[in-house]
Amino acid sequence: VQLQASGGGLVQAGGSLRLSCAASGRTFSSYAVGWFRQAPGKERQFVAAINWRSGTIYADSVNGRFTVSRDNAKNTVYLQMNSLKPEDTAVYYCAARKGEETGTYYLYGYWGQGTQVTVSS
Repeated sequence: VQLQASGGGLVQAGGSLRLSCAASGRTFSSYAVGWFRQAPGKERQFVAAINWRSGTIYADSVNGRFTVSRDNAKNTVYLQMNSLKPEDTAVYYCAARKGEETGTYYLYGYWGQGTQVTVSS
């Protein structure tokens, strides 16, 4: 599975962005996909994840503001980010794994290249 994240950019606090994670591979619908982020000088942080049945989990810091969804016909997973805050600024990565969704980054075997999200105050 090859992943490509896109949709990042510069937005003011309170604004919205939608990230996309496009995947290759016919069996992508059977993979769980997670979103992670990493800010400069900080550790990689779990954001959200979705399993093949579209069950979802979220980090407390984004719960209620971010929504992860998937369109298996398009081999794409989305991360809708609303009410963005400056502390959401980071490079966002999508990752995929066989099996259930999880917030543990080292359980994901496939990673995209990352997309920068910058939220100005």
